[in-house]
Amino acid sequence: RKGFFWKGILEELLWFIKGSTNAKELSEKGVKIWNANVSQQFLDKMGFRDQGDLGPVYSFQWRHYGAEYRNMHSDYTGQGVDHLQKVDTIKTNPEESSCERHMALPPCHLYQFSGDMGLGVPFNIATYALLTYMIAHITGLEVGCKKKQINIHHFVCPSKIQPFPKLKLIRTIVDYNPNRIIKMQMAV
Repeated sequence: RKGFFWKGILEELLWFIKGSTNAKELSEKGVKIWNANVSQQFLDKMGFRDQGDLGPVYSFQWRHYGAEYRNMHSDYTGQGVDHLQKVDTIKTNPEESSCERHMALPPCHLYQFSGDMGLGVPFNIATYALLTYMIAHITGLEVGCKKKQINIHHFVCPSKIQPFPKLKLIRTIVDYNPNRIIKMQMAV
């Protein structure tokens, strides 16, 4: 099992929940995973935005889906669909996600069309696991699944398989014993 940048996973998730699109907020906390996507060189190449402005990324989609994106400094209060405000409907209609109710082709973060298997996908899996536990905690539900899931161990793994860690929402992780960190460069 790949070791994770736990602080990065937590800070990015809290940043998503906040609805921010300003990568500088993460960078100031020592989480520099979005920095390459907001460098002046990259922004000039793409032809848009101020440095630090990621545009309508996941956090914007979670909190303001359908609102017109202007920039990272705009106030979007009350604009678009706030999927996190609708999370309680998981109790009344668990078969229907809030994404499915508002569009024909959901752009939700959970519908991932591509991903970097070495960096992004493992990071996202850990993020979604944390988000799942947070939502279960807030809604008073238990974490579980109804559908058959792909076991990550079915993939080729060069490292020894470690037991899964246990997550307790008391600001700590118990029994987290990953293999060594594998350094990789993100493709931009």
